[in-house]
Amino acid sequence: MPTADRLLVLVRHGQSDWNLKNLFTGWKDPDLSPKGVEEATAAGQRLKAQGLSFDLAFTSALIRAQNTLKLVLGELGQPNLATTADQALNERDYGDLSGLNKDDARKRWGEEQVHIWRRSYDVAPPAGESLKDTVARVLPYYCQHILPPVLDGRRVLVAAHGNSLRALVMVLDRLTPKTIPSMELDTGVPLVYRLKADSTVESKVVLGA
Repeated sequence: MPTADRLLVLVRHGQSDWNLKNLFTGWKDPDLSPKGVEEATAAGQRLKAQGLSFDLAFTSALIRAQNTLKLVLGELGQPNLATTADQALNERDYGDLSGLNKDDARKRWGEEQVHIWRRSYDVAPPAGESLKDTVARVLPYYCQHILPPVLDGRRVLVAAHGNSLRALVMVLDRLTPKTIPSMELDTGVPLVYRLKADSTVESKVVLGA
């Protein structure tokens, strides 16, 4: 594959045990569910079917993203790929909502308030982060650590979370604070970007089922 590809692949972790139980997860650290293991493995198989391999990888400090990355790299035959884990790529911190069942949270605070916390751009749950806060945490890390090797022609894989990856997709896809909260990222589905030399997107492919 030519170095001019400037390849960046984003993968949201597979389903976690808490996703399965409908709990707010945030910075809590549950592992993958059996379905999540299947999703991560399938993501690796889809990338392999495209003939893709990587020069380095990034992930968060949370086990569900790290184990997703391990399963993907195992399918690619690259189990020892150079990998950096950093909490800058962690999921949005849901604060006092973390560990609560989403239905129970709606009963406690009201459906409208919980919807605002989940889907607004700049309203944070109690003791937690808004999506705007998450973007402010993720984007500097992307600009300093992930983007430079991509622009140098290295093939980079990022395994992270729905909201931390939303921050990257917001920039890559030129979404706005109004449109980004409603954008869904499926678990275990790779987003394959190729960038231009100016860091804008040359092409994007979603490797869904």
